[in-house]
Amino acid sequence: MSLVQETRSGPLQSQIDLLDQVEYRLAESEAEKEKIYNLRYRAYLTEGAIEPRADQRLADRFDELPNSWTFGIYLGGELTSSVRISVASPDQSDTPAVDAFPDLLKPELAKGKVIVDPNRFVADPVRRTKYPQLPYVTLRLAYVACEHFNADIGTATVRKEHQAFYRRVFLHQPLCLPRPYPTLTKPLCLMAVDYPKLRDKVFRRYPLFRSTEAERQMLFGRNRGVLSPLPDLPELPLGQAPISPTG
Repeated sequence: MSLVQETRSGPLQSQIDLLDQVEYRLAESEAEKEKIYNLRYRAYLTEGAIEPRADQRLADRFDELPNSWTFGIYLGGELTSSVRISVASPDQSDTPAVDAFPDLLKPELAKGKVIVDPNRFVADPVRRTKYPQLPYVTLRLAYVACEHFNADIGTATVRKEHQAFYRRVFLHQPLCLPRPYPTLTKPLCLMAVDYPKLRDKVFRRYPLFRSTEAERQMLFGRNRGVLSPLPDLPELPLGQAPISPTG
């Protein structure tokens, strides 16, 4: 991805510098998917979140649903992290968060709301320490998706010890105590944010989460019968350089 550099220094600049090196790849071939399934397995096993498996892969039924996008994040040509973006709407409500927390999310869907559910966020156990900014550039895809699909709610399903990060960066709030989560041995809690209400505040603090319509179409414009995005919204008056995808 290409980014016109800011003059600002510090943590934000380091995130932007890393974003300039990132390649987001939608996993569509079986080979790409298997690489990500193995990465998930290694990451979760290292964290003690799953039991060892002979096949050394972690996939589930949500991977093949038409309202899910699984991305590999590549640095230096190497798969370094991955996240799956699932989008729930009244017509297509099947996502991991809705499945695990139906009492909290199905009433919102019944009101006609759209929910962007990022899940299966994993990083290479060996390479993640080299890139402390990796969570920002990986989870940026959740905000790109929220903009593309005109989301009402952005969710995060996280362990208790990770709540502080999502609260600080994405302004998420916990909605419940940790609960059992499919395929994982550690419970997760549901966090959420009112995206239309708080997106401008997040963009002012983290302008790297902004995206152009061209980038959003490139990443999520796959025609799989899911939600159609609204026209591009006006640029926010942040005085920051826009993020533009490479061709």
